[in-house]
Amino acid sequence: MSRPVAGVRNKALIITLPGSPKGAKENLLAILKLLPHACIQAAGGNSRQLHAGGVEKLEKDAELTAGLKRPHHHGHHDHSHGHGGHMVPKAHTRAEDRPVSNDPLKGPTHRYRESPYQMKSVGEAIELILEHSPTPKPIVKQVNPGLTGHVLAEDVKAAEAVPAFRASIVDGYAVIVGEEAHTTRGVFPVASVSHASPGEIPQLERGQIARITTGAPLPPGATSVVMVEDTVIQSRTEDGKEEREVEILTDQVKPNENVREVGSDVKAGDVILRKGEEISAIGGELGLLASVGISEASVYKKPVVGVLSTGDEIIEHTRPGPMRLGEVRDTNRPTLMAAIQGSGFQVVDLGIASDKPGMLEQSIRDGMRKADVVISTGGVSMGELDLLKPTIERSLGGTIHFGRVSMKPGKPTTFATVPFKNNTGDPEERLIFSLPGNPASAIVTFHLFVLPSLHRSSGITPVGLPKVLVTLDHDIRPDAQRPEYHRAVVTPSSDGLLHATSTGGQRSSRVGSFKSANALLCLPAQKESVEAGQKVQALLMARIQGQP
Repeated sequence: MSRPVAGVRNKALIITLPGSPKGAKENLLAILKLLPHACIQAAGGNSRQLHAGGVEKLEKDAELTAGLKRPHHHGHHDHSHGHGGHMVPKAHTRAEDRPVSNDPLKGPTHRYRESPYQMKSVGEAIELILEHSPTPKPIVKQVNPGLTGHVLAEDVKAAEAVPAFRASIVDGYAVIVGEEAHTTRGVFPVASVSHASPGEIPQLERGQIARITTGAPLPPGATSVVMVEDTVIQSRTEDGKEEREVEILTDQVKPNENVREVGSDVKAGDVILRKGEEISAIGGELGLLASVGISEASVYKKPVVGVLSTGDEIIEHTRPGPMRLGEVRDTNRPTLMAAIQGSGFQVVDLGIASDKPGMLEQSIRDGMRKADVVISTGGVSMGELDLLKPTIERSLGGTIHFGRVSMKPGKPTTFATVPFKNNTGDPEERLIFSLPGNPASAIVTFHLFVLPSLHRSSGITPVGLPKVLVTLDHDIRPDAQRPEYHRAVVTPSSDGLLHATSTGGQRSSRVGSFKSANALLCLPAQKESVEAGQKVQALLMARIQGQP
């Protein structure tokens, strides 16, 4: 179904072929014999003379007549066949499903004065995102710190018992308690030493004891361990460096006392971690896997995220020297990349894309080859150079699932899916989140919309930011028309409650409103202020700082 696209600029003939090798070859062969005629005409040849013999003569001159079959139609019968004939082209989409974005080729006088995209609530937008986010894919990874943040794709069973041998849980002396040794009280020779290190240990005989350290294996024949606190040294070796005899002061030691039995922590074959559990940065899960000899585990792959800034006015934040009038330093890209890395995902820097349709399209295509999810900032509002939506729909063949959200900040947030062939030629789909260009809007919408999608594709549940109830320390006037996500600092108080304080001015361009912020207050759309002392929901973006 691929078709070549052709045009003329000055006197040059320009032909664009499909991207796949098979499509490019088929389309080139279809037009190859017509190129001489096309080049003559593009160079300014006399069109009337060139076409004097009609289409039949042109096809004969190009040696195409023999290969062409003229369609013959009957009023009652469609003579095309799926097994070799040429099917009549048929649209597979409905008019209402086709692109509704501006056509950049028509210029600013033809752009919309109102957005054609239906306004979605935050809840509706998140539902659409989760519906179109890929399901988690299992992969096998080595058990090492790189496993942190991944979710297990299957149950994990212990390959070994823990402990693998009978071990002492205290520093002291291994003894024999039982029918053959009626009491442990008395003076005993120290027959051997057992440290927490590998090696052979001699058999312990009746009437002997062995010095032992915490975690060391019991000598064969030993039944219990006496704590060092219940003993005194009676004699030393001639050099004074070792114990010769030790007196045990108690006869209350029982069989198996102060001994950790084989498999008492974990039995071989036990399920130690369940499918769906996350390997946390606390270290407990990783330590458990390592303790039972697990070298690799099946986990869900985490998507790679690419971050792209757009706009001819955007310059690198590291560029030295003064800025020209109209230039803006790129704050969105480094800020979002930090947020993505802090959330546990690999991020790829896709640079800055120009406000030119072809260059923007190429930047996004390049990004889709490097990342599973592409985040762009800017270019989603109503200006003549806001080209993200038309580029996604008209150039990339993508589907925009929503282009406006009823919220403050972040109203122009856009979410789309784009068909894509990976490096092996297999069809896939890429997610594109086009976030507003204002820094505060970009950060808020990342946490509200992108993060749940990344969690969904990674198997992390529940998705998104954790929600808590907080008490306001002062009045806040919310937006009257749209729900507001207000940047705030949440701290614990001596009353046992979490309290919230605004970070100040909430203008969407004010990135400073995120300084020290660890939460977004979920404020309803209303004209009245939310008063101090009222409780509201808050989404936690970072850890809560304790009281000094």
